[in-house]
Amino acid sequence: MQTAIIMIQIIVALGIFNVWLLRYGKETHWRGGTAKNMKEEFATYGLSVWFMVVIGFLKVSLATLLIIGVWIPMLTKPSATILAVLMLGAVSMHVKVKDSVKKALPALTMFLLSAIVALLS
Repeated sequence: MQTAIIMIQIIVALGIFNVWLLRYGKETHWRGGTAKNMKEEFATYGLSVWFMVVIGFLKVSLATLLIIGVWIPMLTKPSATILAVLMLGAVSMHVKVKDSVKKALPALTMFLLSAIVALLS
């Protein structure tokens, strides 16, 4: 079971890195509303640039802590818990702008995976 949790930790962390570091300024099918990049997506949700920076910093930091948590397990539960809360916020933003389920699916998946890690670690 512990191996499965570690694999999920890594999947979540890599997913966060992908969104916030590799695809940050790129258009994807998952962006909220008609946004073409992260800055436009946060604007679509009615959120400011400074808030985007804070959320990005938190998500990348927490993803990093999830990776470190493979070797220092005491970091895993709090990191996954906070990340699950942030991902629930992401899902709520998709709901707020009436996005399709398809657009909200990655955020929902990351929420569920983070919650599983938080509950089982």
